[in-house]
Amino acid sequence: MKIHEYQAKAILSHYGVPVPRGEVVYTVEEAEAAAKKIGGSVVVKAQIHAGGRGKGGGVKVAKNSDEAAEIAKKMIGMTLVTHQTGPEGRLVQRLLVEETLPIERELYLGIVLDRNIGKNVFMASAAGGMEIEEVAAKTPELILKETIEPGLGLQAYQARKLAFGIGVPGASANGAVAAMTALARAVETSDASLAEINPFVLTRDGKVYALDAKINLDDNALYRHKDLLELRDLNEEDPLEVEASRFGLNYIKLDGTIACMVNGAGLAMATMDIVKYAGGSPANFLDVGGGANAEQIRNAFRILLMDRGVKAVLINIFGGILRCDTLATGVVNAARELQIKVPVVIRMEGTNVELGRQILHESGFNFTVADGMKDAAEKIVALAGGAN
Repeated sequence: MKIHEYQAKAILSHYGVPVPRGEVVYTVEEAEAAAKKIGGSVVVKAQIHAGGRGKGGGVKVAKNSDEAAEIAKKMIGMTLVTHQTGPEGRLVQRLLVEETLPIERELYLGIVLDRNIGKNVFMASAAGGMEIEEVAAKTPELILKETIEPGLGLQAYQARKLAFGIGVPGASANGAVAAMTALARAVETSDASLAEINPFVLTRDGKVYALDAKINLDDNALYRHKDLLELRDLNEEDPLEVEASRFGLNYIKLDGTIACMVNGAGLAMATMDIVKYAGGSPANFLDVGGGANAEQIRNAFRILLMDRGVKAVLINIFGGILRCDTLATGVVNAARELQIKVPVVIRMEGTNVELGRQILHESGFNFTVADGMKDAAEKIVALAGGAN
């Protein structure tokens, strides 16, 4: 689950990471009042779930409260387009008004799970303020790493090694070490899957601050964090993905024309790959799960068809806990209720497969039953209008 910058900073501050003084605002009047309260120059930052806001016009410096109000007037309600939002952009509904700082240097701090070793890795770089992917591609030697041992957390000696490695001067080292260990505690305690401070700044008076912050929370651990679940902003999520989550479906919208309904993440990935190989373009990733029932299948179908770009539906199911007859019943019920008008190709194998095929055959609908994944991919691409 993604959260906003101001929410991420609140979490970091709770664990002791220094952050600039600031307030989240929703109106021009609130922005002006916040700027007056902070005093002096402020930075006004659009709060959306995407990076690259500065380049898109979503981060502006105001000399005083009057200028902050003018910036807020233009920014609230604007559609902000960045390299991460896509051409459709995101509607700006809230801003963070924050104090400006006398920045001396910009650094980078981040924590991410290394799935090869099953442990979090703390990353630090002197190349702050840049896209970390660009740094990794062009100058990987600038990224220093320390593995965090589960249960132990980031040790002080590791933080000191990173701090001096990225050029933090001795006078600021203790502050940097404290901020790094606090960041690691915040990630572990909140079950975050990703945390970044970019930039992590040194000020001219020797202090350190998280000037920007990004935290992604592990959805599978949110049952342990009811307070963090309240940070979810549905306005920042795709409406179809929100709808799917209501029924326990794993759905991610893509840009293609062939909707895919699959059980199991691995099979879903393989299905999208073979559709691409056959010349088609997947419209989504939809995993109904191994134990889906007929009602979930019906809702999955409904969500797939809510995407107006869908020209055909491919159902690829391996019947285990989800039996093939249950799948077929759900598909037939969905077809009757939703009056499906797009072609549907079904490939299924496993438990009760013959009974499932019989249900489809006797349904009266013109479903196309495929013989294997390759056959299914070729048939769905042809029915969707050919390669694209």
